[in-house]
Amino acid sequence: MLRAGRHLLRLIGIARILARHDALFFADQVPGLPAALKMAIGLIRRKVPGRPGRRLADALVALGPSFIKFGQALATRSDLIGEEMADDLAQLQDRLPPFAGGIARTTLAAELGRPVEDLYRSFDDVPVAAASIAQVHFAVTSDDREVAVKILRPGIEAAFTRDLDLLRWIAEWVQRMAPSLRRLKPIEVVDTFAETVRMEMDLRLEGAAAAELKENFKDDPDFRVPAVDWGRTARRVLTIERVAGIRIDDVPALLAAGHDPDVILAKSAQAFFRQVFRDGFFHADMHPGNMFVTSDGALAPVDFGIMGRIERATRIFLAEMLREFLTGDYREVAMVHFRAGYVPRHKSLDAFAQACRSIGEPLMGKPLNEISVGRLLAQLFRVTETFEMEVQPQLLLLQKTMVVAEGVGRKLNPSVNMWQLAEPLIAEWMRENRGPEARMGETVADLMRAVERLPRLLAEAETVAGALVDGVRLHPETVKQLQAARPTGAHRLLWAAVTALAAGIAALALMR
Repeated sequence: MLRAGRHLLRLIGIARILARHDALFFADQVPGLPAALKMAIGLIRRKVPGRPGRRLADALVALGPSFIKFGQALATRSDLIGEEMADDLAQLQDRLPPFAGGIARTTLAAELGRPVEDLYRSFDDVPVAAASIAQVHFAVTSDDREVAVKILRPGIEAAFTRDLDLLRWIAEWVQRMAPSLRRLKPIEVVDTFAETVRMEMDLRLEGAAAAELKENFKDDPDFRVPAVDWGRTARRVLTIERVAGIRIDDVPALLAAGHDPDVILAKSAQAFFRQVFRDGFFHADMHPGNMFVTSDGALAPVDFGIMGRIERATRIFLAEMLREFLTGDYREVAMVHFRAGYVPRHKSLDAFAQACRSIGEPLMGKPLNEISVGRLLAQLFRVTETFEMEVQPQLLLLQKTMVVAEGVGRKLNPSVNMWQLAEPLIAEWMRENRGPEARMGETVADLMRAVERLPRLLAEAETVAGALVDGVRLHPETVKQLQAARPTGAHRLLWAAVTALAAGIAALALMR
């Protein structure tokens, strides 16, 4: 009761802010809402011009950091809220008033265990950016390196804990009172958001993400990830190499600096491909403010708080599906979904192929620069709901990242499609991962793993046989048969040799 009373009081304040921005429209869509509550909502609602998603975004900004972040998370779930509202929420900016430089210094000293003067030769008290969870200051280390220092807002953990509890309470209420909305999995949505926030609250994890991305591109001169200063990094503080450059969408500045936008676009497409397909680990917050072009033309990303991962099987599915879509083979598009297990077997393959055709046909004959792969995926996710396709969160995050990347690409050159630039890389990757050589390589790998497991499996079989003989009363003839079946050293050697021979034959076939 205490929890419910506390949340009800908070909800009243939230409702007033939502009403002021005319963002209570979603209440009309909640079945079973008490008539008295509907009447109360009607009395406090104001008429404000603009699209519903834009009004909701403004209200979330007024509600503060937790709700801004929640809105940004919802922006990746077009399957739940629709494409138009997802687009509006994707524009959410979490620029907030900064906290004082003195508080930042106090946090630094407490987290790093040393006075700020011992850690940095100079430290700018005025932040260069202030967002919902943290703000960033420029500094120079004691060994004269220019760095950017990210510091969590004071009290932000407690604020998010309070708001997350409220959001989960609302989700529980919705799931209990509105059965028709259970398909949207409100509790799972909040829990996923909570996990994301917990990750962002530990800046060491962001540092680890930056370090992993840097390792993946260590041999690529065109994509330069800043280095983490681990000696000046802790849970609430991240110190990272300062990036100097021009925002990737500032075309006039790029031209003035002598950069070719087409070359920048090609590098961007290649870097995105390598993150998604080669590594399965990608920067998932790639808006223009998070990507800079250095003086020598390299791309330099910043802000690694939101990253995405895609396992190899999903990467193969994605590459095959996009290839078949763009070539107009809709039955094969459907087969790709069925092979991946994304669409249940009891659904009609022909009906699903027809649904895919309804998405792909409007694209046929269009210039590639007019085709948005991100939009194509969004339409596909909406259609597949009819076919009981389970939501793939990693693909939803990728889809929204693609939309942002495409927007940047069109600013650099509206007549070029960035996926067309990456197509040769995708084709080569597919040959390496789905061609005969790749399948033979997988067979060899499976055989070698079997060889490695064989001694352990045989030893376990011997132990089990011994336990049966020694610990269970068996007929004397049965005991003799079990003992005869126990593998000897010669047997183990024979089985290992046979398996190794099979692996060797496969390897020779692969080398031919």
